[in-house]
Amino acid sequence: MDVHAPTQTATRIRVFWQPGCSSCLRTKEFLTRQGIEFESIDVHNDPEGLAALTALGARSVPVVALGQKYTLCQSINDVIRFLDLKTAPTPPLPPEELVRKLAHVLEANARYTRQFGTDYFRQPFRDRNRTPAGLTFHVFRVAEMGVQAAHQIELRFEGFDETPSDDWQAEDIAQWGESVREKLLAWWDKESRQGDPSLSYDVPTYYGRRSMHEVLERTAWHSAQHTRQVMLMLESDGVPVDRPLTREDLAGLPLPEEVWDR
Repeated sequence: MDVHAPTQTATRIRVFWQPGCSSCLRTKEFLTRQGIEFESIDVHNDPEGLAALTALGARSVPVVALGQKYTLCQSINDVIRFLDLKTAPTPPLPPEELVRKLAHVLEANARYTRQFGTDYFRQPFRDRNRTPAGLTFHVFRVAEMGVQAAHQIELRFEGFDETPSDDWQAEDIAQWGESVREKLLAWWDKESRQGDPSLSYDVPTYYGRRSMHEVLERTAWHSAQHTRQVMLMLESDGVPVDRPLTREDLAGLPLPEEVWDR
């Protein structure tokens, strides 16, 4: 009788994600462009998938896992190192340009927030329990947390789960968002004149200490991607978007190709 040695099978890559998650979509698109096969696990709609994520010890998504080892995917650099890929991401835009684009996105998001009707504003969208109220708020909160990081206030993933007060209407969120935009511009004005305009200094985040330049890039594209989703929500409700963001507006930001992952 012939005896065959067992075939060594490569450990399958798993990607844990949830719908509407900007970093999740970016991670999956990145791996697909690299020709890497992976098991796609939607932890929002798959209880067993959520249990598997919890078993790893991870508390947020996206996560790329190999066996019981994993990395958070807030930075594509982390994915590249974890999988030992022979590629490199595109260098980030200069800080001044990132601030300009982020300020433009925040201005647009305030405008779109005011376009929502009262009833639709609190209705969950598609396959995730996220409403227009929650998403428009989230765009501004992402930007606020980015500015706070520059002041050495730790960027915590729990902050991304925050939602607006139940009594906040569209105008309340829009006005608060405009105040966040003013804080962003005031911080940058001071930083560029009296601080470190290269943003090379490190700041604390839940995925490790990172340069403020890297955090600003993530803040800018993260807010921009969710603002694209806000536009999608308006369009889905039959509301023409007031001065939509264009490709030129968002050029240079490492955005996913798609707007909403399903």
